[in-house]
Amino acid sequence: MIFHVKGLSKFISIERGIMLFMISMGATLLIQEKVALLQAVYFGVIGFCGWSGVDSINNICDVDLDVKSDPDRAEYTKYLGRRGFYIFLFFAGLTMSLGLITKIPLVTFFIALGILVGILYSVPPIRLRQTIFKPVVNFSVGAIPVLSVAALYNVFSLDVIALVVLIGVTTAVNSLWEDLADYVSDFESHARTIPILMGFKRGFYLTILLGYLLVPLMIVVGVLFQLSVLYYAILSILVSYITLRVIQKLVLQKTFNDSQTSMIALGETFAKDFALMAIIQTTNLMVNSYLKNQLFFLF
Repeated sequence: MIFHVKGLSKFISIERGIMLFMISMGATLLIQEKVALLQAVYFGVIGFCGWSGVDSINNICDVDLDVKSDPDRAEYTKYLGRRGFYIFLFFAGLTMSLGLITKIPLVTFFIALGILVGILYSVPPIRLRQTIFKPVVNFSVGAIPVLSVAALYNVFSLDVIALVVLIGVTTAVNSLWEDLADYVSDFESHARTIPILMGFKRGFYLTILLGYLLVPLMIVVGVLFQLSVLYYAILSILVSYITLRVIQKLVLQKTFNDSQTSMIALGETFAKDFALMAIIQTTNLMVNSYLKNQLFFLF
């Protein structure tokens, strides 16, 4: 059976799907400004299914590159064969159906736009995944779920726009971390991603800098939505943790040197760290958006 979780996780990035689920739930709770768990879960499912469809078509087109950067995924994609395309159609169709059920044209439009961008991102000859525009496309991966929720409630205020920008930029920066991890396969396939054009070392430092520049934006969003002290406490712990990781890898353990091999290994390590931090922070945002509207904690 090809749809068991363990097998499917080799074909679809479940972690990113969970992140999009959390983003959609958190956005629903924040924008509606009251407890709306049913609507939040509904849009969380849309976010997860939308990502699963987009990631499916990307992995089908990336199978030759994944042979070097992610051999397990490449092997499983080849094993699926044509069934991989059916998985894409299943998730894309399910996502569109969930959008149509809302009977709000703008919601359906944003969902359809997300699927279209995902196709342009992956499918030749356009294949934006291998161009300098990759972070721009990934911006939409995070922004479109929030815009869909905003369309549902017809709310496009300053705080909502700030949330759209935060989530969009977060997924864009995450794509740069992925570029560092995929540097070897991208270089050999003559991709034109930012690390390839800038050089790995410059791209490495730029990505770290952009990661830290997200912190002020996260604080601004917290202030605009009047989130609790818990939100800032967890954010502070995350920033402290990633800072210690940077110091540990670059200074204390002295594993960093000018050799490209060592730098690529560091890039892969930080790519995994950033993905984990992104999931925790989106969960932090979702949980605090829920607690914001509670008079007491529910255990």
